[in-house]
Amino acid sequence: MASIPDPLNNENPNKNDTNPNNMNTIPIFISTESLHAILSHQTLIDHLQSSLPAASSTLQTPIRQSYSVSQSSSLLLMPSWSSSPSLPYVGVKLVTYFPQNSTLNLPGVHASYVLFSSVTGQTLASMDGTVLTLYRTSCVSGLASKILARNDSETLVMIGAGAMAPHLIKAHLSARPSLRRVIIWNRTIEKALKLAEEMRENAGFDGVCFESNGCLEEIVGLGDIVSCATNSETPVVKGERLKAGAHLDLVGSFKHSMRECDDEAIGRGRVFVDNEAALVEAGELVGAFERRVIEKGDIGGNLVELIKGEKVGRRSSEEITVFKSVGSAIVDILAAQLVYETYVGKQ
Repeated sequence: MASIPDPLNNENPNKNDTNPNNMNTIPIFISTESLHAILSHQTLIDHLQSSLPAASSTLQTPIRQSYSVSQSSSLLLMPSWSSSPSLPYVGVKLVTYFPQNSTLNLPGVHASYVLFSSVTGQTLASMDGTVLTLYRTSCVSGLASKILARNDSETLVMIGAGAMAPHLIKAHLSARPSLRRVIIWNRTIEKALKLAEEMRENAGFDGVCFESNGCLEEIVGLGDIVSCATNSETPVVKGERLKAGAHLDLVGSFKHSMRECDDEAIGRGRVFVDNEAALVEAGELVGAFERRVIEKGDIGGNLVELIKGEKVGRRSSEEITVFKSVGSAIVDILAAQLVYETYVGKQ
């Protein structure tokens, strides 16, 4: 884990008042710089793998509330809480989704996360929910590829070059150290070129080749892991192009109109989800159910069931696996827990 920079020590003058059970707790603000210093994709993947099964049975996590701010933009509220002594927190993430921001060279998603004590209700900390989301979403995908992708996976195809893409690349590389080649595609090829260059210079993965390619149909078939993070409402991944044994990771869609792969990809693959909300939110799955491509009973399991070994993951080297995530407040609060408790432990 990266060491905490000196500025961290100046953010909270009340260093001894950060215990969630302390009646004199003073709310702290954890800067984005400190959050980056605390988190790594490997440590968060490990934390989710070890803590998610127990937390999923103790946390209360209502289905997130989504409100249309305009025809294309949304406000989402994602609460979660637990009274367990090992997780004495209430957490709420406030998210805005403005996809048109790409024309302004701004991220489409902005968020804030607030952590409270579930013992006293006091505010404990606030942090950059946008960065927290990038880490937790990518690490859920990384954890899924650790379980579902082939052990000898060598090539990762990254579809999309937005803010999520570098995190997904790092998470998959952390989860699958056998990966040696990363090919990036984006509708705007210049963004793919730029991301490939940035990853070569700054990713810190020795022996991994980072490149870009403008021909999506050509590179999909090369991917042992194909990871998608787009806002697309028309399929970008065609199932017929997937190679035998591929693992398809779908991150972008969270409403019925969004769709990153076609029905053939869903039909050819054995589908897993991060949580049950994906069955009613993800456009790829909702549409496939409506068109009778698959039924809900065909879903192979969710992430907790895979971690616990209650559901079998990959069954052969030739099987295509599909993992669809829509996010949940459970992984938000677990990521926030890791950040907060590490921060306090450094004081």
